[in-house]
Amino acid sequence: MKKSVITSNSSYTFFDYFKMNADFEEIFSFWNFGFRVDNIILPKSIQEIENLPEIERQIRDSFSRVVLDSEAARREALIAPILLESARLSQSKVRIEFPIEVSQQLKGTLDYLLLNESRLLVIEAKNEDLYRGFKQLAAEMIAVQQWAEDDNLKVLYGAVSTGNLWQFGKLDIVNKIIIQDLKVYDVPAELNELFHILVGILERK
Repeated sequence: MKKSVITSNSSYTFFDYFKMNADFEEIFSFWNFGFRVDNIILPKSIQEIENLPEIERQIRDSFSRVVLDSEAARREALIAPILLESARLSQSKVRIEFPIEVSQQLKGTLDYLLLNESRLLVIEAKNEDLYRGFKQLAAEMIAVQQWAEDDNLKVLYGAVSTGNLWQFGKLDIVNKIIIQDLKVYDVPAELNELFHILVGILERK
């Protein structure tokens, strides 16, 4: 494992990891996490997404009517409708712009944290650059795992999204590995599958 570029006497926000030019191993070895890119077998709900046609229409309309040149615009027009419906279907709460600080190296604001009695899901919104966005997401997942203080938490999922593209990540707490999914989901073309994954993560036993 490569030596980390993170130092214990320095302060970092989540966005600092987005800006870093170091590779994943050089960053996350600080917390003794390895990294790999692989196919992730994601949980999938069997629920019927009754509001899918309306949400798909809303998102398609946003592509033509909303100027999507900022992260804020993409969050409000493309990402929020999907997360709110996923939360409703999984009976979860949504925390938006949620501040968290577990150490000098893990602090900042989560764009979205979805949670219920037993599950957590971290969502990081970006205007572009999924690769760098995933670095930020990985740091946020490590922070949420420490914040949760749950010894029964073995796996934590997250996703980085530009609104039209979604990529999932998995924090394997037992085996100390961060996995970046090979697949990137396209919205609105794969909206139905995306919904089943988001709800499945939150409702899994």
